[in-house]
Amino acid sequence: MELSPLIITLKTAAAATFITFFLGLALAYGVIRMDRGRGFMDAVITLPLVLPPTVVGFFLLLLFGKRSTIGKFLLQFDLSLVFSWQAAVIAAVVVSLPLMYRTARGAFEGLDANIIYAARTLGVSEWRIFWHLLIPNARHGILAGLVLSFTRAMGEFGATIMFAGNIPGRTQTMSTAIYAAVQANDYDLAMQWAVSLVLFSLVFILAMNAWGTKKPSPLGKVPR
Repeated sequence: MELSPLIITLKTAAAATFITFFLGLALAYGVIRMDRGRGFMDAVITLPLVLPPTVVGFFLLLLFGKRSTIGKFLLQFDLSLVFSWQAAVIAAVVVSLPLMYRTARGAFEGLDANIIYAARTLGVSEWRIFWHLLIPNARHGILAGLVLSFTRAMGEFGATIMFAGNIPGRTQTMSTAIYAAVQANDYDLAMQWAVSLVLFSLVFILAMNAWGTKKPSPLGKVPR
């Protein structure tokens, strides 16, 4: 079994999660501080979560294709994003960003607002409030979003195959490798990749659960 789909999947998911982590935190913090248009911005950021991935991939093609403004600009430097590894990363970022954004926003909004007000009263800058107050206290929600974003990026198929294609050794991830194997009637290979993808996702989710359940839940059973 050729291991390039595994390597490409992990590399793509890691790069996408790195971008999604910082972008999701920034968007979550920015949206909750908005006075107007919060509902509209929330809907726009969350939209890729409810749209079919093929629709997301189609719009990415329109946005970055050779006929688009961005595509024409990149062609001046002999660059093209379509059917490249970078396209796989962009597709993974777009579909996984809503998960990071929504979990981070929920974690921020769940904090005691009086702590934030007290810090501002003491003259603490918004930058220090964000990194030294919000992030540490919302770390459980942020970690959950990080793991969900990574596993979502790792399993992305629709937007990837539309925008990045299924080029072996270049853009073929485990998800697209499963599709290619089924198309070739090679169900043994498809099963191997499917099981690998399930196991990798399960390991990351179990790791998140193990880290997040160190303390007993207040909703658990009362000890006798």
